[in-house]
Amino acid sequence: MSRRASNFQRVVMSWGYRGKEIFKPLNTGKIDEHVSCVREWIANIFFYSKNGTTVMIDAGYSYPRLAEKMKWIDVDPASIRHILLTHQDTDHVGAVERDSDGLFRRAKVYLSETENRYLTGEVRRKVCFGLYKLPMVVSDNERRLLKDGEIFYIGDIRVEAILVPGHTWGHMVYLIDDRYLFTGDTIWFGPDGGYSFIGGLAEDNRLSVQSLAALERNLRGRDIFPKVLTGHTGWSDDPDYVFAHTDLVCNGLKKQKPHDPNAPYDGYDEREDTEARARSGMLKRAEPVVVS
Repeated sequence: MSRRASNFQRVVMSWGYRGKEIFKPLNTGKIDEHVSCVREWIANIFFYSKNGTTVMIDAGYSYPRLAEKMKWIDVDPASIRHILLTHQDTDHVGAVERDSDGLFRRAKVYLSETENRYLTGEVRRKVCFGLYKLPMVVSDNERRLLKDGEIFYIGDIRVEAILVPGHTWGHMVYLIDDRYLFTGDTIWFGPDGGYSFIGGLAEDNRLSVQSLAALERNLRGRDIFPKVLTGHTGWSDDPDYVFAHTDLVCNGLKKQKPHDPNAPYDGYDEREDTEARARSGMLKRAEPVVVS
């Protein structure tokens, strides 16, 4: 399923979202001494490294260049034994599906108990306001199922799993060492800050908005202000920018305003993602677009 679905998205979503400035992925490179990113078309795949252990966050498409790009950030696919899955959409689990290239066959995957119901077939994933049912994802990887608020360790890496349903019924975000929050498809960074992710791809937009607001309350209530890393836009450590519009949903049907000069015309065009750039410096954080 992953190869077919990946190719379908590359063609159809490229055409559907071209020029709308919806998808603004990071290019491949390093964010800081702990976090690196691989760009797979419009998707950000993250790697968190600490004291000799590297954890992968989401598993992207069934993408032919993943191993190649991992070399650009000096991560060996064979070293990956733990993958945190925010949710089971093809652009987040493709590399652990049965028909993938099998780079991570020996890795344990972590996901919420609720999200696992998609993988067992108890629930089917729906998009386009519930009108289109996606094919079932099949993965043979060992799984660890997580509860909301569960805290666990991978080596000496502290991971807190936080349930944020809406985009999917069991979507989770992962707070790592209280310094990094990997949000998958919970937050979309627009030209003027964060919104709830694209409306047409959610199971329940009202629930998505509620979950995003609850996530902000959770973090601010504990005085935790991590670097926030998104699945399809960028990263930011400015909480006011990240949570600028917790009551609004990104409308993926419209061209975004104001114009964002940093947004690619076609997010699936990867010509700017090169090894030379990946090794040339750190990836910049998302900033508000100043309208002149």
